[in-house]
Amino acid sequence: MITVDFTLFPVGPGNRVLDLGCGGGRHAFEVYRRGADVVAFDQNENDLADVATMFAAMRAEGEAPAGTEAETVKGDALDMPFDDGMFDRVIAAEIFEHIPHDTLGMKELYRVLKPGGIAAVTVPSWLPERVCWALSEDYHTNEGGHIRIYTRAELEAKLKATGFQIGPHHHAHALHAPYWWIKCAVGTDNNDHPLAKAYHKLLVWDMMEAPAVTRVSERLLNPVIGKSVVVYLRKPLDTEREREFDGRSTRADAAPGATIRDTV
Repeated sequence: MITVDFTLFPVGPGNRVLDLGCGGGRHAFEVYRRGADVVAFDQNENDLADVATMFAAMRAEGEAPAGTEAETVKGDALDMPFDDGMFDRVIAAEIFEHIPHDTLGMKELYRVLKPGGIAAVTVPSWLPERVCWALSEDYHTNEGGHIRIYTRAELEAKLKATGFQIGPHHHAHALHAPYWWIKCAVGTDNNDHPLAKAYHKLLVWDMMEAPAVTRVSERLLNPVIGKSVVVYLRKPLDTEREREFDGRSTRADAAPGATIRDTV
């Protein structure tokens, strides 16, 4: 399940990409398929082992262009073992809602991104997340769970204060919001509840078959109940640090389908 829109976040040969807090590796795998060099970074050794296994399988099956590199690195998002400006692109999907010192994590993201490089940051959307918190205490009090709910304005303000130029945004995965509401209502660990099982079956069918009815429905619902919000960012070049970026310059178009263009 890909959250980042790669038409807004172009990656390909010659790009070095960090998947920060990669989890199961969903975005790292897509980056690898597109021919960019990718580092999957996380603190969970089990997840990283699974991601490394998949990288090896993709190489064996020729799913990534020859010469493209993919590796896993274990570490702390607040103190990453990378040089300044090491990456052309950074993806941070659904991690900042877990981090107590989120602004420190944003500063680390900014540090390792090359001037002129672009980043994609995703967090749970305010409304679907608020419903989940209201329905279930377990949802947000379990170890390693979500510790805050962002509005998009708050997220963008923190990223802008870090130094990023704010570009386009969109919402994603509207069909997944009701599933989590059901889970929160019947018990987050109650996977055998008939309603939860039925809705999960619907989601699997949607992901496997991508039928028009669900794809169109989700596209229409995303602005209202999209489970995730995605913000695209750019780290200014040194000569541009005093220029205001509003997503409508020649380097980034805030209209739907626009791309943040960089100079790397």
